[in-house]
Amino acid sequence: MASFWETVQVDGQDMDVYASVPSGQGQGPFPAVIVSQHGGGVDKFIQEMADRLAEAGYAAVAPNLFHRYTSEMLADRSGRVQHLSDPEIVADINATVDFLQSHQAVNEDRIGVTGFCMGGRVTWLAAASNPYFKAAAPYYGGNINVIWGGGDKSPFELTEGIKCPVLFHFGEKDINPSAEDMAKFDAELTRLGVEHTFHTYSDADHAFMDYTAQRHNEAAFELSWPRTLEFFDTHLKN
Repeated sequence: MASFWETVQVDGQDMDVYASVPSGQGQGPFPAVIVSQHGGGVDKFIQEMADRLAEAGYAAVAPNLFHRYTSEMLADRSGRVQHLSDPEIVADINATVDFLQSHQAVNEDRIGVTGFCMGGRVTWLAAASNPYFKAAAPYYGGNINVIWGGGDKSPFELTEGIKCPVLFHFGEKDINPSAEDMAKFDAELTRLGVEHTFHTYSDADHAFMDYTAQRHNEAAFELSWPRTLEFFDTHLKN
């Protein structure tokens, strides 16, 4: 596994992207997965999840969705997401997809997306906005029913745009997304005929994957991550 930072152009601006690629597995082309960050940014946890995907045979990239932020905006960690705008998020994800599709080491027809917390929401929005995704695996994505910034529809209202299988991981104790949200998402994907699987992890709260956070739940981590890899193997490798 080799990791490095790349720069991608988005609307004339530079966006830094953390990339991790397989090593000792030939020259590719490899299937790819975009890793959507949580509120902490493309930090140690997000980088490790990208590295884990690379070790499993994927070219993994994590775009810095805060690249438009000033240092003052980044300083308020709890309020960072309030500055995000759905059209800008979609532009960032689309630019990352374009970067992957133009890279010789990537199989342009085998791109998936995953993400954690706000990244789970971004994963849903990405799959609903870009038809090139072949698999989407959101983790505890909250605020899917809410419009951010200059958008005119929430990610949920864009669900009809999802054309790929979805694997969604929920924490039993989580209130955003809640059990009611899960039922609503399930009903909508079912209505639209979108292949999907939902897993709820007992005694797990929001952010159960993040081993750097207080709410980390190791049992839920160890159960959910192999499911995600199996899901991506099925839809991106086979």
